[in-house]
Amino acid sequence: MKKLKYLFLSAMFVSMGTFAQEQKQPEKKQGHQNINKFKELYDEFATPNMFRTGSGAPGPAYYQQQADYKMDLELDDANAKLSGFETITYTNNSPDELKYLWVQLDQNMRAEDSKTPLIESGGMSKLTRPSTFASKYMEEAFDGGFNIEQVNDVNGNSLPHMINGTMMRVELPAGMTTGDKFSFQIKWWYNINDHTKDGGRSGYEYFEKNDNRIYVMAQFYPRMAVYNDVEGWQNAQFFGRDEFALPFGNFEVNITVPADHILDGTGRLTNRKDVFSKEMMKRFEKAKKSFDEPIEIVTQAEAEAAEKKKSNKTKTWKLYAENVRDFGFATSRKFIWDMMAVKLETKEVMAVSLYPAEANPLWGSWSTKTVASTLISYSKMTFDYPYHKAISASAPMGMEYPMICYNFGRPNADGTVSDRTKYGMMGVIIHEVGHNFFPMIVNSDERQWTWMDEGLNTFVQYVAQGDFGKLYPGALSEGHDAFPSRRGPAKNIVPYMGGNQDFIAPIMSKGMNTYQFGNNAYGKPATALNILRETVMGPELFDYAFKEYARRWKFKHPTPEDFFRTMEDASAMDLDWFWRGWFYTTDYTDIGLKEVKKLYVTSEPNEAAKRYAKNRGQDLSELGPLLFMVEEGSEEFNATMKNNDAVANSSSLKEYLMDNFTAEERKNIKEPKYFYNITFEKPGGLVMPLIVEYAYADGTKEKVTYPAQIWRHNDNEIKKAIASDKEIVSITIDPDLETADIDTSNNSWPKEVKQSKFDEFKSKN
Repeated sequence: MKKLKYLFLSAMFVSMGTFAQEQKQPEKKQGHQNINKFKELYDEFATPNMFRTGSGAPGPAYYQQQADYKMDLELDDANAKLSGFETITYTNNSPDELKYLWVQLDQNMRAEDSKTPLIESGGMSKLTRPSTFASKYMEEAFDGGFNIEQVNDVNGNSLPHMINGTMMRVELPAGMTTGDKFSFQIKWWYNINDHTKDGGRSGYEYFEKNDNRIYVMAQFYPRMAVYNDVEGWQNAQFFGRDEFALPFGNFEVNITVPADHILDGTGRLTNRKDVFSKEMMKRFEKAKKSFDEPIEIVTQAEAEAAEKKKSNKTKTWKLYAENVRDFGFATSRKFIWDMMAVKLETKEVMAVSLYPAEANPLWGSWSTKTVASTLISYSKMTFDYPYHKAISASAPMGMEYPMICYNFGRPNADGTVSDRTKYGMMGVIIHEVGHNFFPMIVNSDERQWTWMDEGLNTFVQYVAQGDFGKLYPGALSEGHDAFPSRRGPAKNIVPYMGGNQDFIAPIMSKGMNTYQFGNNAYGKPATALNILRETVMGPELFDYAFKEYARRWKFKHPTPEDFFRTMEDASAMDLDWFWRGWFYTTDYTDIGLKEVKKLYVTSEPNEAAKRYAKNRGQDLSELGPLLFMVEEGSEEFNATMKNNDAVANSSSLKEYLMDNFTAEERKNIKEPKYFYNITFEKPGGLVMPLIVEYAYADGTKEKVTYPAQIWRHNDNEIKKAIASDKEIVSITIDPDLETADIDTSNNSWPKEVKQSKFDEFKSKN
């Protein structure tokens, strides 16, 4: 009988969940899909091969192409025109024969025949600003496309080429096989856009007061497209939103600008002594040893003096960069220039800022320190920053390139700075400097998978913003004990995920084809990774796996599957359910408390026991010692209480149990006094861990996280049996808002009654 005794003591708790299967299951609600949420992602993932393995690591046959550039550039400041002559040396490391090369001409997005304006729909607004109306319907369109003057081989022979929008196909004299190199030359020029009026990721900003410009230059040269094992040439057109896919290479760049300009950009300055004064050299040497405060290489007084008189001479700045995927530079006579050293785990690098007097005192106080903090945080999450410097240049936008980025945020005209401006400036600097890691080094395809660039970076930005407030507490305004983060916290994505499903696309969509681009490419993936780190995996497991991904794909071209597979490979966690829900669907989180039943143990056979015996053709007495449970408020419960059942109280229950166990077995017997049957439901389609906080009558609380796999057999509702020595007085799902639950009105028991706005008004008056 001992075996039967164990069986029925277990059945006491199992039966609490068994009755749910006898009840009619609720109909699936919006958000649910008729698929197994825990099905493996084999159908969505590419088959592992010799190029990319099933573990998410590069395979033994992995390859990537190389594109090296030598460029001579000249800035015509008077006419806002940039001219260039470049030699590209392309190396074919693929196993394929190439008969032509594809070159990106991104500036053609604003050429006269650009298709960009034609792909946008929308009628004329009945209410608009005069400046907007004039720019759309009255002003002549700005022609900023490339003027390609020649495409030759290095011997001066013309190469056949065809321009299709923002892409140029260059025909090769002979096919390139594995290991072949081919060099060719392009001569070009274009009119630089005023990006404050015409938009764009680069261009100039004009200061009418002193007739000067700040140039922040990027996508300014014909650039090689990526060729890889995933799709061959990545030659999708650039319409202005989806960013860039680029191969790595070495850059040797000579930039001729007005002699009174200050310039910095991607790469090491190789002729510093030619372009620096002796005083600047002294300040530079001092900056390399200053780890606490930035040192001004060019002061505000010197910059303001340069603005007042314009040199008619020129100066050439020479920069050389190894193993970068792109090149950018900033130049102006308005620039103040400061630097400080940053100590990382294995090396020291320089944090640098370029900004006009109009950006002070904000930029002088916090730009370079923000750069420094960002390098420390991102290096901790990935790998030590491999380049020798990171530059933040002041501009009315945010954009990133290797070693240099352009960031907004300036004081009011009277020098005052609002918290919104200050935190906005710091946030964009952290974000854009962070892009050095994703995608400038971990080089994902931005044009195809925007979230791998923006989403991953926004997630690490959220971590870095938390670090920034700790490293520089003086940066936080009064009343702020932490950096106010817009993207990352789960609760902030709720309005988007709970919105109209007609205007939400899965994260795994091409960026330019999504609705609500910021939420889709930045906010939702950043939130997903934050939840994955804090709630699903835990920081220790997550950080190890994330760092492994960064190290595996440093200076390489990863795909989404490489990321997903590496996170699982390095953590021993099956996360296919998470990737499917968050990245491949538009499901939302909504988990609620459907029912809480308090149960009592009775010695009087209940209906379930009678059915159990009847189904087996036995008498109840033949089944051995049994425990029977009744729900509070049920007819059985009322009958039991009327009979004054002796086993219904805890002391009798203990005696009853102890009589059925040996002395040795009694040592491991707990003494629960209260029993509950709790039903959780999931109106939302997104599978998530079930986080429950139990509050007890003695004032204590306990938070339990049930893994997401609790939903694996029933995507609509599940039951949990609780045996406790303390009485539960309330239950709350997701008390700290960790899961982006779009409806918290069903998260509490007893159900939380919220005041209506009318009742709130009455209580205040």
